[in-house]
Amino acid sequence: MGRVQVASLQAMGNGLMNRKDKDSFTGYPVIGHHNLMQTSDSCLRSPEEEEGRICSWDPRHNAMFFHQTTVSVGMAMVGEFIEDVKSLRRLRPHGFCGVDLYHGIVLRFIRGSAAFLGEEEEAAVSFDITYYRSRDPARPRLDMDLWEEIEQIALFKYSARPHWGKNRPVGFIGAASKYPRLPRFLAVKDRFDPSGFFSSEWSDGLLGLGPLPLSQADGCALDGLCICVNDAHCAPHLGYRCRPGLVYSEARVCRE
Repeated sequence: MGRVQVASLQAMGNGLMNRKDKDSFTGYPVIGHHNLMQTSDSCLRSPEEEEGRICSWDPRHNAMFFHQTTVSVGMAMVGEFIEDVKSLRRLRPHGFCGVDLYHGIVLRFIRGSAAFLGEEEEAAVSFDITYYRSRDPARPRLDMDLWEEIEQIALFKYSARPHWGKNRPVGFIGAASKYPRLPRFLAVKDRFDPSGFFSSEWSDGLLGLGPLPLSQADGCALDGLCICVNDAHCAPHLGYRCRPGLVYSEARVCRE
């Protein structure tokens, strides 16, 4: 099933189009402006009665539901990170089954950026992991320990930068320290928004202006609100307990 899914996405160009008027993908390269290449356009804002223009991720409909973890690893460390992931796969090959039904692990190559909060100062590879997540935040993910360990390997062993919109709260632990141009961004922020109208407890935590609003409540690790320290942070009643990583011993994950 995984091979069929990946082959289908490749054959369709993962939603890209060569000709907007033909609404088709005829092969790579795909070159042009995003509004002529992407197919999902504004369907999220379409009237509900326009069934043909409803996105599968539209929250008004009980359809597609998934979560994503996306981090960018500096090019110099990409090889080592991939080797760690392969080491995990060798230890638990069946634990990786299933993620390929949600696009697998997608790699995107990013140029260095001079933006104050740009993802990388130098070239990097962004690893985009899409996975199933129950709508019940208290229910563990299948083989969640592997994906938690990959997340912590990237963030803490290789100082990966989190995608600002595609991560669980724990993905932003220490994020502010990874942006050397952050003080310049904050200076501009203070200049244009001195009263903090566009700020919140969450944004202040991300930018290092206050504590990151995480949790230490029972089950907090299941939804990425904490990194587990004890079994209660996982789901001991379902057999999930806090354990060290298999490859990265400093990791703390919820393992069944």
